[in-house]
Amino acid sequence: MFPSETSCWFIRKVIWWRAAASIAWSVLLLPPTTAVFVFLSKFSFLHPIQTISECLSLLMSSCLIFSFILLGGVVTMVGFLNLEYYTVIPTIACSKIALLGQLLHPRQVINSFAHCLMGVIVGWCCAVTAGSRYETLGCPCKSSDGVPQMGLNEYHLVFLLAGAFVGFSHSLLGVIHNINYVSFTAVQQYKYLHFKGSLPLVLKCSAIQAFYSIRNFTVAYFFLGYIPKTWICKTLNLHLDSSVHRLDSITGFVDLSLLYHLWISATFLLFTWYTTLLLFRIFVTEVYSFPVQPTFTEDSRQCLPRVLTDQQPMILKFLALQDLALLSKHSPSRRSEVFSLSQPGGHPHNWNAVSRECLALLADLTQRLVAYHETVATNGRAKSLSSGSERKTSSDTSFSSGTEDLMSPRPTFLTKTPTSVFARSFAGGPHSPLTAPFTPDLDSPFSSPTLRRLTGPVDQCSPWHGSVQSPHIMRRAPKLWSTSAESQVSSSPPRSPASVPSPKQEPTKPSFLAQFLQNRKEQVKNFMAKRVLIMYLFNKLPEASSQALFADSQAHIWALEALSYLVQASFTEDQFGVVQTTLPSILSSMLHLQEAVDRHFKLPHASSKPVRSANSMEDFTYKTLRFALRATLKTAIYRITTTFGSHLNAVQMSAEHRKRLQQFLEFKE
Repeated sequence: MFPSETSCWFIRKVIWWRAAASIAWSVLLLPPTTAVFVFLSKFSFLHPIQTISECLSLLMSSCLIFSFILLGGVVTMVGFLNLEYYTVIPTIACSKIALLGQLLHPRQVINSFAHCLMGVIVGWCCAVTAGSRYETLGCPCKSSDGVPQMGLNEYHLVFLLAGAFVGFSHSLLGVIHNINYVSFTAVQQYKYLHFKGSLPLVLKCSAIQAFYSIRNFTVAYFFLGYIPKTWICKTLNLHLDSSVHRLDSITGFVDLSLLYHLWISATFLLFTWYTTLLLFRIFVTEVYSFPVQPTFTEDSRQCLPRVLTDQQPMILKFLALQDLALLSKHSPSRRSEVFSLSQPGGHPHNWNAVSRECLALLADLTQRLVAYHETVATNGRAKSLSSGSERKTSSDTSFSSGTEDLMSPRPTFLTKTPTSVFARSFAGGPHSPLTAPFTPDLDSPFSSPTLRRLTGPVDQCSPWHGSVQSPHIMRRAPKLWSTSAESQVSSSPPRSPASVPSPKQEPTKPSFLAQFLQNRKEQVKNFMAKRVLIMYLFNKLPEASSQALFADSQAHIWALEALSYLVQASFTEDQFGVVQTTLPSILSSMLHLQEAVDRHFKLPHASSKPVRSANSMEDFTYKTLRFALRATLKTAIYRITTTFGSHLNAVQMSAEHRKRLQQFLEFKE
C-alpha cells in the first residue's frame, strides 16, 4: 500500500499509534457516556429517587456489561474505518452525477453496510438498556382462538431498524459533507483543550442530526415498515399481536415516549461515533517534528528534506510541510540547520531540497490555475490565434513565458540564478497573438499584392525574416558582410521575397467514417441537452470547480509561509548566502502565482464565500482555502519586501514583475 520505505516507517510508528490512542480514549469515554444515556432513558419527573436507584442497579447488571463490550467493539470498528477512509485532500464532486458515483462506489457500499450493521448493534444495546417493552424481539401473545403463541415485539424491531437507518444516513452524509476530511488547525492547541472546546459542538450536531434522522425514519417506516416486519415474522416464525396498535400507522407513531427513546438512542449513537472521529482528527493532526539533519546515516530517510519529497501518504507530506512552516517561523536553531552547508563539499543540500519542493508546489498550482482559466475563457474550444477579437496583453505573454521553466518537470538540481526567468523578451513572432489583431484579411479581393507579399509566409533565409517589433516594422537579418556568427554560417546570398512563392497547404478533409461519428455525437449531445433530468445530473455545481482546484491548497499555504519566513530570516541569519541564489526564483514564482490567483478570482462564483452551517460536523476549511491562500500569498510577498526593501531592485526579473513588485514596496497592492 505504501511502497516507500519512509512511508512504511511513518505509518507503522506514527499514524497507527496515534489512531490506536484515539480509539483507546474513545473506549474509555464510553462508561460515562453510557451512564448519561441510562439516566436519560430511565428519568421520571414524578419518581426521581426511583430513577436513581434503577440506574445504579442497571449499571451493575450483567446485561449492561455485555452491552459495554459490544459498544466497545463498535467504537473500535468506527476508529478503524476512520483510519481507513480519512483523507487530507477532500474529494469534491463537481456535478450530481459525480456525487452519485461516489455514493455507489463499491468501497463506499462496503462502508455503508458496515455502518448499518454497527447501527443495529447499537440499537439493540439501547433497546436492552431502555428495558420494559423495548427489551426483547419476541413477546408472548394470544391468537384469535385464545391459544398462547410467540408474537413480534414491534417496539424492539423499530429500535433495530432505527439504528440501521441512522448508521446508513451517517455513512451517506459522510460522503456528501466530506466528514472523513481531516483539516489542520491554524492555531496549535493542546489535545485536551481542543477536545474540550469541540465537545459542545459534537453534542449539538449529534442531537440535531438525530432529530432529522428519526424524522426521516418515521416517514420511511410509515410507508415501508410492513416489508421488514413481514420478513422477520416469516423468518423467525413470529406472529403479529392484533390487540396492539401497529407502529406503521398514524396512531402508532403518536407515542411520544417511543419517539423520545428513539431520539436519545440516535443521539447516543452519533455522539459516540462523532467523539471517535473528533479524537482521531486531534491525534492525527498533532504536530510532528522531523529532524533537519540526521544524527546517523540510517536515519536519513526520516529527515525533513527527504520526507518532503515523498508523495504518499499525503498525511506525511502535510505534516512535513507543517513542521517546515513552524520551524521557519519559531525555531532559529533549526533554521540554521536549513541554511548550513554540507561537510565536506560545502553545498547547501538542505536548502536546495526544501526550496525545490516548495517552488515545485507553487509551480504546480500556477499551472493548474492557468489551464483552468484558459479552459473557462475558451469555453472548452481551441483558441484561434488569427481571430481579431482575441487580444493578449504583454503581461499575459510575460506570465506564460515566465512559467515555462516552472511548469517543466522538476529538475534534479537547483539552478542558482536561472536567467530564463528574469530576462524575458516581450516581442512575439510573426504569428504570435500580439500581431493577431493587426493581421489583414488576405482573402479579401481589396487586398493589394504588396500587402499579400509582406504578410505572407517568409523564408527563413530571407532578409525579411525576424521577430516583429511593431505592426509596421520588420527587422532585417544580418547582411553578407556582417561579422556576426549568424552571417558566417550563411554563405549564400538571400533571395528576394518576391521570388519565394507562398506555400499553400490544403486542409485535409476528414474521412466519411469520422464525419459520420462526429455527426452522431452531436445528435446525442443535442438530444441529452433537451432532457431536464440529464442536465440536472451533469450540470456543474456552483463553486465546486473552484473548491476542487484549491482542495490541496493547505500544502501551498505552508510552502508560502515557509519560503517567506526563511527568506526573511536569511537577511540576518544566512551566513553563507545560500538563500540569495534562489531569491529571484522565489519572487518570480510568487508573482506568477499571484497573477494567476487574481485572474481566478475574477471568474464567477470564485469570490463568493460559502455559508457555514453550525448544525453539522462537516469541516468547512476546504471551502475557504482559496481565500486563505490569497491572503497568505500577499502576506508572504509583503514579508519579503518589507525585510529587503530597496535591495530587491538589484534582483534580476522581468519588467512586468518589477513593476508588480514595486507596488508591494510602496504598499499599494
